[in-house]
Amino acid sequence: MSVLLWLLVSVPLGTGAVLGLAGRSLNRQAPWLGVAAALATLGLAVTAAFARPEAGAPLFTGMRAELAVDGLSAVMVITVATVLLAVLAFSTGEFGPGENRGRFFGLMLLFAGAMLVTVTATTLPPLLMAWEAMGATSWALIGYWWQHPERVRAADTAFLTTRTADLGLYLAAGAALAGGTGSLRLDALPQTASPWLHVVTAGVIAGALGKSAQLPFSFWLSRAMQGPSPVSALLHSATMVAAGAYLLLRLHPLLAATTWAGPLVAWTGALTALALGIVAIAQSDLKQLLAASTSAQIGFMVMAAGSGGVAGGLTQLVAHAATKSALFLAAGAWLTALGTKQLTALRGAARRYRLTGAAFAVGSLTLAGLPPLSLWAAKDEVLAAARAENPGLYAVGLAAAAAAAVYSVKALWYVTRPRPADAEAGYDTEQHGTRRIPRAAPFPLWALTTLAAVLGILALPAPAAWLKHLIGAPAEPSPTAWELALSAGVALAAAGFRWYSSRPAPVPRAVAGWAQGWLGLERAAHLLVARPVLALARALAAFDDRVVDGAVRQTARAGLATARLARRVDDDGIDAAVGAVASGARGLGRLARRPQTGLLHQYYAQAAVGFCVLILIVLLVR
Repeated sequence: MSVLLWLLVSVPLGTGAVLGLAGRSLNRQAPWLGVAAALATLGLAVTAAFARPEAGAPLFTGMRAELAVDGLSAVMVITVATVLLAVLAFSTGEFGPGENRGRFFGLMLLFAGAMLVTVTATTLPPLLMAWEAMGATSWALIGYWWQHPERVRAADTAFLTTRTADLGLYLAAGAALAGGTGSLRLDALPQTASPWLHVVTAGVIAGALGKSAQLPFSFWLSRAMQGPSPVSALLHSATMVAAGAYLLLRLHPLLAATTWAGPLVAWTGALTALALGIVAIAQSDLKQLLAASTSAQIGFMVMAAGSGGVAGGLTQLVAHAATKSALFLAAGAWLTALGTKQLTALRGAARRYRLTGAAFAVGSLTLAGLPPLSLWAAKDEVLAAARAENPGLYAVGLAAAAAAAVYSVKALWYVTRPRPADAEAGYDTEQHGTRRIPRAAPFPLWALTTLAAVLGILALPAPAAWLKHLIGAPAEPSPTAWELALSAGVALAAAGFRWYSSRPAPVPRAVAGWAQGWLGLERAAHLLVARPVLALARALAAFDDRVVDGAVRQTARAGLATARLARRVDDDGIDAAVGAVASGARGLGRLARRPQTGLLHQYYAQAAVGFCVLILIVLLVR
């Protein structure tokens, strides 16, 4: 069984590494190799969901890397693999031969492989490694067109923001070891001794909220729109932003082990769903609208984790993954065809490209939470858990659901309006449009759209009971008939108001300006975090230049002065003495050569004289 699990994570990771390293040399084969790897991954995911394999390996001293497919991760591995296959199938017609398709498909597979490790990890070490790999590959994918500085800056913003929040997970790991559990298993974290339990919980919450673009970290998702549309479709649906919500759902026992964590998480999710819903309503860019709606919809999942609605949060996650990936692929198809993603310029897009338009319409109505589509039922599962936790939480969630209906219908309203008389007005404002939808686009679009429409069956009583049994979730409140009717009425009323409203966006101007800038969070982060950090960096640089480097330079100067003195001593003293000894030796050598005439009788005479001198010396000494 362990071989099956290792294959599940190794196929996308291994194929992605090969394609990424091969780059342009596999440009022709990369799309089909990527799709084949994704198809194999889906097959392995389905098999693993039924087989429930476990795998482990020693990692560091006293630490193990352990993976397992249980009820919760079984749903996730199938969701990730399904969306990956659909997105890569769509991407086969998205890039021209001049693009580095090997690098793109390789990074996408590595990204999805890291997510598969994240959802199957049962200990913190592999979770942390996959978490980091996911962040690094997301940076490379958002900045895929690295020749454009604004795209690189967007990738940097997304990476640094999530990376800052990710430090919470390292804090949690350290606190878990200090707390005396003797284990880094996820299911052992709630047994951490106090006060370390609170540190572990706070670290996990910070890492999860940052990854899932919840307040106050939401702004990085806006910048992530600079990447290719397939990247947005994968990142915003079943992978990176869903990872934080999934972690909170999995670690609900940890949240319940403290009195403050559950309410904090639930209220953060509810307020994010409402605030980012308003942000989405104010957007004039389709991809920005979808990005803000991602933060808002993830907010429902986070609210479910905080209020104990694990099954409802998981249903919301799966239904949202299919819906949002389809919507982003449709937006990407229109951007390729028309060269714009501005809502005012996309009038008539759904009429001009009917298959894509129909898929977008179903996805938009699903995102709006209209009955009987999937997010209506899933949202009510979440709201039922919120009502049981706190009536105020339920009220905020219901308001967020109304906002979801408004921003979803707003996007649909624009793309279904009749084409203007000047049909080409506003097109090609961001890139050159091809005026055609890629041939590979309709099938994955409609596959995802169909799933988005029907996955609501998971919230029906019998499937919901089965899902709760599958994931081992505790007893959760189910929505009553009046709650279903109320949320349906609110969504229909909000959608109808937006559809028939004569105003382009039913938001006051002052609020619209503030919301279009994503609540000024990026500016606030720059003011409160970036500027102080940069100022500190400049101060440290000055200290380094003036103090540390100054001390090094003075030490170097002293060393040079010492070397010059040593050279003088060496030249004037030691070398002079050596020279004098050498000169004396040369003089003695010259004197020694003088008596050497080559005549034998002179040698005898010299020997006799020398012998006599020695005798005299001996006599005198005695």
